[in-house]
Amino acid sequence: MTLRHMTIFRAVCDAGCNSTKAAEALRMTQPAVSLAIKELEQYYGVRLFDRIGRRLQITDAGRLFLQYAIHISDLFSDMETGLRDWDSKGMLRVGASITIGSQFMPGYVKAFCEICPGIDVRVTIDQSDRLEQRLLSNELDCALIEGIAHDPNILSHAYMEDTLSVICSAAKGWEQGRVLTKEEFAGQRFLLRERGSGTREVFDRVIEEAGIQIVPAWEAMSTTALVNAVISDLGIAVLPHRMILPALNRGLIHTVSVQGLTFRRNFYITHHKDKFLTPSARRFLALCKDYETDYPLPQYHGLFE
Repeated sequence: MTLRHMTIFRAVCDAGCNSTKAAEALRMTQPAVSLAIKELEQYYGVRLFDRIGRRLQITDAGRLFLQYAIHISDLFSDMETGLRDWDSKGMLRVGASITIGSQFMPGYVKAFCEICPGIDVRVTIDQSDRLEQRLLSNELDCALIEGIAHDPNILSHAYMEDTLSVICSAAKGWEQGRVLTKEEFAGQRFLLRERGSGTREVFDRVIEEAGIQIVPAWEAMSTTALVNAVISDLGIAVLPHRMILPALNRGLIHTVSVQGLTFRRNFYITHHKDKFLTPSARRFLALCKDYETDYPLPQYHGLFE
């Protein structure tokens, strides 16, 4: 079994399990591609594809092998690029979940570029679960997310604690700091972040453990949209405390608490367990860990009008 076999197998998968299209992409003959797949299956003693009629369908063993093939071939490519272009400028591909990306990532990147001006930092801001998929497919070197990664192939390291606040409109008539019973809380209209976000994951976990069932009135990817909806007294929301400070300081919203419920989480640095982190990547992650100590806290500039 060679790197060539993995490259061919990966090409077949990328072509929708079509060996003819893979052969065209690789500029090989179709029989040569089929032979390479057959040699892999004979070597490991497993079926990587089921042959149903004239179509290939990947098996569970094939999916597992594909994960290894992606990371081994990409790691080899990283080595080739890194050694051949040792003296050239490097690139760092970083992901961030929406809360971290909107509030912290600009400060992280600005500070890093000041100490490593030769590194081109490429940032992807997306939902935590989508960032996990990008880590698994080696589209990102690392990602900062609002919860532990779910896939066992991704390592998660806590680096910052974050608190979520329950907020309501100042026009609702609840005083700042009011304590709600669970029954009062459960009876509200909820304005929530979308499923798949780290913020929503924390909310769902806490209310599930408390035995509370709710149906959201709003679901949105935008924290600003939810804060504006709260200001308009359309319901209550549970959002990162740092993100609601502008509206809170202007007296547009109040924070309340719920008996027995605490919405708290950690931010996590994540990367694939087999990913080789370059010195620049390690330096960036170290900066993120120490950012609150070494730099002023970032201010969120969302507009609440």
